[in-house]
Amino acid sequence: MMSNLTRKFNKETLKSKVVVNRTTEVVANVLKYILLFGLCFIIIYPILLQIAVALRYPTDINDATVLWIPKRFSLKNFEVAMIALKYETSLWNSIWISFVVTLLQLFSTSLAGYAFARLKFKGSQFLFTMALFTIIVPQTVISLPLLRTLTELNLVGKPLSLFLMAGLGMGIKSGIFIFLFRQFYRGIPVELEEAAYVDGASPLQVFNKVMLPNARGAILTVTILSFVWQWNDYYFANLFSYTEGGFAVLSTRLAGGTDRLFTVISGWVAAGLDFFKDITDESIKGNNLFHGLIANTAALLMMAPLLIGYFFFQKLFVESIERTGIVG
Repeated sequence: MMSNLTRKFNKETLKSKVVVNRTTEVVANVLKYILLFGLCFIIIYPILLQIAVALRYPTDINDATVLWIPKRFSLKNFEVAMIALKYETSLWNSIWISFVVTLLQLFSTSLAGYAFARLKFKGSQFLFTMALFTIIVPQTVISLPLLRTLTELNLVGKPLSLFLMAGLGMGIKSGIFIFLFRQFYRGIPVELEEAAYVDGASPLQVFNKVMLPNARGAILTVTILSFVWQWNDYYFANLFSYTEGGFAVLSTRLAGGTDRLFTVISGWVAAGLDFFKDITDESIKGNNLFHGLIANTAALLMMAPLLIGYFFFQKLFVESIERTGIVG
């Protein structure tokens, strides 16, 4: 009798534990999906709203009844934004400047990271600490002496100034890239280097033939981050006056693009274009909503190449993050 009661009690206890575990699992999954949907909403909502606003007919920006779906779809906002940005020229400048800066940062930061990871010399730890210190130092602290130096070298307003910074390890976030390469190289077995040294290789040959081929994850990560950060950079581009002339980039055009809107639209109105037959100078001048509409559309045009590139390089980007162990 006692044995039957014990078995019954154990069975009921086991059932209750199973119920509790399943309930806990269901609750955890529900909370997980709520969190995921919430994060997706926070990330995707602004982009979807930007697209919905950009597809409106210009005069609908004053219509409070238009929320998500435009009453009249139009691509003319993109046309106006492209004129304000001088899109073709600025896009090309942004692409090749970002590309060259990325290559130079890869060279300088990978070489510096290898030196700090493997080459032991007097003062190496102090220099590495100073390299890390550049991560937390605000850009405004070094902007004045940097600008004075480049002015004396007559490099202000020339892409060579950005190339010089990147090539000397002073580019945007170079301290982070140096740290990333150093940590990655320290994870490569020392035996590979020792074998190369036994075969008579020099430190540069070891770096080129042994370390770089094994640092594919770090190289991919630095390439993507360096390109994106340079593409979005406004501070140094504005500081070095890449706003007008032959080397204006999208970030500076976007910041000052709305200042040229009145001139652009007035020219279209004066030309008698049918599209602007219901738009007058008075409806444009001082209309912050219309300026915001074009600025929003211009921001989409600036983001578009990066978003398109992400779809093509998404797998490589995820793989590089996994290999380097970057979190957060």
